[in-house]
Amino acid sequence: MAQAKTGAPPRGPLQGVRILDLSRLYPGPLATMLMADMGAEVIKVEEVQAPDYMRTFPPFLGGESAGFLAVNRGKRSIALNLQSERGKAIFFELVQRADLVVEQFRPGMLAELGLDYDAARRHNEQIIYVSLTGYGQDGPYAHKAGHDINYLAYSGFLGATGTRESGPVLPAGQVADVAGGAYMAVSACLAALWERQRTGRGQHVDVSMFDGALPLLTLQMAHHWALGQSLPRGDMLLSGGLAGYNVYACADGEYVAVGALEPKFWQGLCDLLGHPEWRDLAYAQGEERDRLQQELAKIFKSKSRDEWLALAAERDICLSPVLNLDELEHDPHIQARSMIVQQDHPTAGPVKGLALPLKFSGHRPQAEAPAPAAGEHTEAILRELGKTEEAIRALREDGVVG
Repeated sequence: MAQAKTGAPPRGPLQGVRILDLSRLYPGPLATMLMADMGAEVIKVEEVQAPDYMRTFPPFLGGESAGFLAVNRGKRSIALNLQSERGKAIFFELVQRADLVVEQFRPGMLAELGLDYDAARRHNEQIIYVSLTGYGQDGPYAHKAGHDINYLAYSGFLGATGTRESGPVLPAGQVADVAGGAYMAVSACLAALWERQRTGRGQHVDVSMFDGALPLLTLQMAHHWALGQSLPRGDMLLSGGLAGYNVYACADGEYVAVGALEPKFWQGLCDLLGHPEWRDLAYAQGEERDRLQQELAKIFKSKSRDEWLALAAERDICLSPVLNLDELEHDPHIQARSMIVQQDHPTAGPVKGLALPLKFSGHRPQAEAPAPAAGEHTEAILRELGKTEEAIRALREDGVVG
């Protein structure tokens, strides 16, 4: 487990990029944290009276929300009253020094406050706004409320996940929030920065988690359009439609994942299981596929997960354990890749987190500091803007900053 550094200046490919983070909860903060891990300076702008409400979500470590700590490391926090004119003025002073603003409000809310892209670019023509919403800035769903489950439902992802017997099955992770939201927001930031590098112009980028979830079904939709029909849930090629690409229970109640998609892997699996007569049935469908799945289920039930892993260790057949969450940090590959980091938080104590999933030959990006307290860096940031101690005291007394 890597020990995250603290106190050192940020290093990484995004060093020199300054981001104002207006987002809350999960997808936006995760996106900005990933960029902080890559060296960007991220200033989390929180409302004095209503900071990021992820801070209130259990479970807690030393009084701090574990979820908040997980997606806000490496950032600084300033608490502003964005309802006040003086608070807005300070925000625009920050905009003048920033490259990006990441926000996650419903369409039109920032315009009502006078803090939207059009207002910001009057202070900084090169500013880039990335607006992350459920359904985008326009369209009939634009103002609908939603969460990950809703975006997955609309996108077809939920309808395609599960079996004919189970009905739709919720994935353990928030797929639309992370893949459709956080990762797409990072892509949007980097693409807009690159275009500004070429043209000198900022812009407003519209990121929809619903839209972002759709490419997750690129292959499935291609098959759907090619066949001219919808396959039943659990019968699609890579979600239950092949005996050699499935999950099977073992004797000890654990599971193995079989990914014998190509014929060479399927043939190796048949040899391992002692059924060379199945070697030509890699892509069996219908009743023949159902029979094969039943036979495989019976065979895998005859040994424990670890016994199957030992038998498959010297074979190139794409057979893996289905790890449980409490097994992850003990996995040798996760350890070798330093994919879990630990930081010392002043009140929460030692805090573990998942590391940046990118490896750069020129940098070894690491989280520089744990997640901040609300408004922890307000005074330091105001001093960087040239505010005197007397002015800062007045702003605090008047409720403009927290």
